[in-house]
Amino acid sequence: DLAMNLVGQPLVRQQVMKGVKEFLENQNPVKPLVMSFHGSTGTGKTYVSSMLVRYLFQGGLQSPYVHQFSPLVHFPHAERIEQYKENLKRWIQGNLTNCGRSVFLFDEMDKMHPGLIDVIIPFLGPSWVVYGTNYRKAIFIFISNAGGEQINEMTLDLWCAHKDREEISLQDLELAISKAVFENPQSGFWKSGIINEHLIDFVVPFLPLRHHHVKQCVVSELVQQDLEVRPGVVQEVADSIPYFPEEEKIFSLTGCKTVSSRISFFF
Repeated sequence: DLAMNLVGQPLVRQQVMKGVKEFLENQNPVKPLVMSFHGSTGTGKTYVSSMLVRYLFQGGLQSPYVHQFSPLVHFPHAERIEQYKENLKRWIQGNLTNCGRSVFLFDEMDKMHPGLIDVIIPFLGPSWVVYGTNYRKAIFIFISNAGGEQINEMTLDLWCAHKDREEISLQDLELAISKAVFENPQSGFWKSGIINEHLIDFVVPFLPLRHHHVKQCVVSELVQQDLEVRPGVVQEVADSIPYFPEEEKIFSLTGCKTVSSRISFFF
């Protein structure tokens, strides 16, 4: 499914498949699986996490064992951070007591209040038992637009150097992501023990998408909406999306995010 439907993300396929497969095959993992997804809007971060939970649990995102947190929905007020910390700790502890294989998705980590996320540190490390619960089979996924700008810049530089996206390595991007995400005072990971204690197993960069990737998204969306795949329409929808840099127009500014809403304009 990843190979067929996730466009233009070789690093993601490689990292996520490796991480999840090894983790699920291990009967006694030493710690939960912790992955952090980074990249700009519309590159597939939410898509991949929802695809993962669809295969892990009947009901996917609707499963009682999948828990999503959004800073704007669950933690909107900075002055109530102490209360949020208490709530978050209780939610995670209670859900892990119900099911040790629970999945926790933290959306928009770049908008999370610094310091809040550190209350979950005890659940992420290699301790045997926390609060009487064995939680080492849980999966935590952090999703963030932070680092997207740096990933885009580096991908553009590598493109200018005639390096194909399939040749881009994690090492090419890791330092840039690290600086943008983990050393940024505005980030939910700012001065976080999660970083200092190296509790993230996989930092997964999502690359900006090119014109032909957007066309693939348009085709998928047409199929999904039971609409006829007409080459002219595919081209028009893909062309209607803004691209950067201004001159060369190589990468989509919004990835595939607005594809489904734009299709109705062309039918």
